[in-house]
Amino acid sequence: MSDNVTLTIDGQSVTVPAGVTIWGAARKLSINIPILCHHFDVKPYAGCRVCVVEVQGMRAMAAACACPVSEGMVVKTNTPKVREARRLVVELLLASHPQDCLTCDRSQNCELQALASDLGIKEVRFKNTKPQLPLDANNPSLVRDPNKCVLCGRCVRVCTEKQSASVYTFANRGYQSIVTPAFGRGLENAKCTFCGQCSVICPTGSIVVKDDTEKVMEAINDPDKVVVVQTAPAVRVALGELFGAQTGAIVTPKMVGALKLLGFDRVLDTNFTADLTIWEEATEFLERLTKNRDMPMITSCSPGWINFLEMYYPALVKHHSSCKSPQQMFGALAKTFYAQKEKLDPAKIVSVSIMPCTAKKFEAKRPEMRASGFQDVDYVLSTRELGKLIKSAGICLNDVQPQNYDPIMGIGSGAGTIFGNTGGVMEAALRFAYEAVTKETLSQLEFNAVRGLNGLKEAEVDLKGTKIKVAVAHGLANARKVMEAIKDGNPHKWNFIEVMACPGGCISGGGQPISHDMNYRTKRTEGLYADDRNLKYRKSQDNPEVKAIYAEFLGEPGGHKAHELLHSHSVHH
Repeated sequence: MSDNVTLTIDGQSVTVPAGVTIWGAARKLSINIPILCHHFDVKPYAGCRVCVVEVQGMRAMAAACACPVSEGMVVKTNTPKVREARRLVVELLLASHPQDCLTCDRSQNCELQALASDLGIKEVRFKNTKPQLPLDANNPSLVRDPNKCVLCGRCVRVCTEKQSASVYTFANRGYQSIVTPAFGRGLENAKCTFCGQCSVICPTGSIVVKDDTEKVMEAINDPDKVVVVQTAPAVRVALGELFGAQTGAIVTPKMVGALKLLGFDRVLDTNFTADLTIWEEATEFLERLTKNRDMPMITSCSPGWINFLEMYYPALVKHHSSCKSPQQMFGALAKTFYAQKEKLDPAKIVSVSIMPCTAKKFEAKRPEMRASGFQDVDYVLSTRELGKLIKSAGICLNDVQPQNYDPIMGIGSGAGTIFGNTGGVMEAALRFAYEAVTKETLSQLEFNAVRGLNGLKEAEVDLKGTKIKVAVAHGLANARKVMEAIKDGNPHKWNFIEVMACPGGCISGGGQPISHDMNYRTKRTEGLYADDRNLKYRKSQDNPEVKAIYAEFLGEPGGHKAHELLHSHSVHH
């Protein structure tokens, strides 16, 4: 029996693997069948019927996103009947949709708006009789507007399939149907990790990142404030997409130049504290390994993952590293070490971070994140928010004069850069641990076994006789598998585990540009690996600024001052 199927679509013959949908087969012919409820990251749903096509021999039109191909199938995607059915569906959606496109967060990047334009809809023949529903905005990370929901179910599926949190559900029936957290509660009262994957997959402005750009500009325009900004590793390979760059293009020097044009007083690199995290985390791991204490140890860089762990596996919290995330380490040092070095009043420093992650907004407001005596990070902007800020200032990123990060906390290594993708934290830690244990220089820096987009990766690493078994998980559904294994006694005998809340890691965080490129994760990851190869320093232990901060301020890795500023002292530790 052949594994391939040959069919005809709009008069063109195409051969595809058995099991492919009509939508997938049409893509091979560069025929774009419109979709709304369908998304390549989640299972087909066939709820909206925007993708209907005529199939010879079928009485009813088929949903192309879910209907599998069959041998000899004849499909027509552009008949008058098909076009009229699609227009009717979109008109009905528009009739119950707010008409505020010009002021909507997703204006010009809204799939419903694009569909209406592509289908040539000039008027809506139906009246909106739906009652206005309240916004869900009482949390630091996300804003839900149920009035803009088109019931596509994407958020329901991504939260269940990829993140295993199942925060969203359908409620009510017929015209009264809505998507909502359980019992109609707001996200702040649900078991939401604030990973933001729902905002990335939402086709409209129904779920968006909470916008803090005005607060940041107010601080920049305050002459009494010194606004210090840090930029996360994954931002540099995604920001350019908002300005027409190829997916995964590295725009670091132009991004720094744009931030300086916006008026930030100091532009520094989160890669610096990613390197610092490796010094602290690898030191902690080797100490735990020696004493066989609370093993396996799990990384703590991803706040969405930490939220998940605390909510779903509180009895296993002891397994995660006590290290803060690079963002929070930076915030604590900005108002202590950096303030001292630059002779700044820490009360006048406004610490801003540019992050790929919506959970970072929640993390910055956690009560324990005040090691400096102030809120360590005052404002978190997502990559998308930075893009809006740059555009609102009339700055064309492509024409910006490239600039370098400012000195002191402005140098990062390639190991810090790869924090932005799944497997990167583990690889950076292994580069450090190898040399710390063997006292030899590591010649082969690439640990390919922990690279790639497999949901769960495992490897055994030999540190000259000290063998450690590591695992890397990304996406909270995979994190759940890891935690269930630990709960069952760690049958895999893992010693060290990296977990990232978002599929692919930070490169596809909830605050990153929304991409319709099915290979965007791979391309952004390749961008980070290219950055790693091209940087002067590729190991965290070689970063001269990190060496200097230990010599001048922190003392020993894992020492008293380091624990005071760089580690979490919540009840769990």
